Amino acid sequence: MAYWDSVRLTYSRFSSKLMRGLPMAIVFTLPILISIVGVELFSPDWFTKISNKAMSSTWPILISLIIIIFFFAVARMHFKWEMNEQAYQELKKKSSSTESKI
Repeated sequence: MAYWDSVRLTYSRFSSKLMRGLPMAIVFTLPILISIVGVELFSPDWFTKISNKAMSSTWPILISLIIIIFFFAVARMHFKWEMNEQAYQELKKKSSSTESKI
């Protein structure tokens, strides 16, 4: 409880949530990035044969992946912060009620 009491305000900031959530968000989107790079490097004509479109549609996909990375990072860490904050508040309430009984 003492640890969460000391870091809860720092962890509630947007920048902290973003920075602490980026590694997992990148791992989350890594398979998509690897497949795009693999198609670009090893078989660039495959995409144009399949879809009758140029590979220039890769940029919107990459931009959307960056947006997904930022959203996933912030949303995941906000959810974790909310869960920790709820547990902290419950434990704080329990400890104050047991102190008042003694």
